[in-house]
Amino acid sequence: MVTIASTAAQLMIRDNINDLIAFAAVAEERSFTKAAARLNVSQSALSHTIKSLEQRLGLRLLTRTTRTVAPTLEGEDLLATLSPCFEKIENRLQALNDSQGAPKGTVRIAATEYAIETILWPKLSPVLKQYPMVNVEFDMDYGYTDLASSQCDAGVRYGDQVSDGMIATRIGPDERMICVGAPSYFDANGTPAHPKDLVDHRCINLRLSNHGALYAWEFEEEDGTEINVKVTGQACFNTINPVLRAAVDGHGLALVPERLAQAHLDAGQLTLCLGEFSPYFAGFHLFYPSRQRPSSAFTVVLDALRERA
Repeated sequence: MVTIASTAAQLMIRDNINDLIAFAAVAEERSFTKAAARLNVSQSALSHTIKSLEQRLGLRLLTRTTRTVAPTLEGEDLLATLSPCFEKIENRLQALNDSQGAPKGTVRIAATEYAIETILWPKLSPVLKQYPMVNVEFDMDYGYTDLASSQCDAGVRYGDQVSDGMIATRIGPDERMICVGAPSYFDANGTPAHPKDLVDHRCINLRLSNHGALYAWEFEEEDGTEINVKVTGQACFNTINPVLRAAVDGHGLALVPERLAQAHLDAGQLTLCLGEFSPYFAGFHLFYPSRQRPSSAFTVVLDALRERA
């Protein structure tokens, strides 16, 4: 009888833990669809699990509408209790895993295409060859997506754009955005002497995916006064590489990272203008939550990316 009772109790505890994990996923994601994908289960099975948990507890844990899912007050209270417990368990399991030997695991990084191509991949390509059990997943992101909602371990932003409460590590040199155009464009349209002259020029626009607005070109006077110019033109993109390509093809002026344009400047395909109005700013930083306990794979990735003086 003792064995049967003990087995029944263990089964009940196991079922409760599984259901609580399911609840925490839905509450954190605010979506049955995203939570189901995260847990690798069907939405119908997940919905049934939540309903069963609510019935056993006699509480409504989630409010559901056709568009949103949100925890009730009781659900928020339960989530606040569960989150640190699950995080502590996850960290302990990760520590046990890390002690087994060679670094292993998957690291997901959210970054722009430019950061991936010029910083992340050149530095991490040798890491993947050296550590066959370390995996890196790149999530191309121009919208400064929240790490928790994107399920990424870290993100890449310029130093002045890193949120509070994050650990930030420099992974690239200082940068500056420069105005460039094809020699043929300058021959036909002249060269702007001041950023305000750009309103009279054909420019290649960049639409920011984080709020859908066109990027206002940023410059600076010698005394530090900021200059923002809204430009117009025939072509507009939402990633930077096509902007550069259009400039090389003579479709107008472009504001692009200097390092990205350097090879074309050296080859004479592009010409710099307004350079005296283009200041340097803090380069790329890898950022991640301060409470996060780095895995062995993350530690290897972070060490490889860290910018050496």
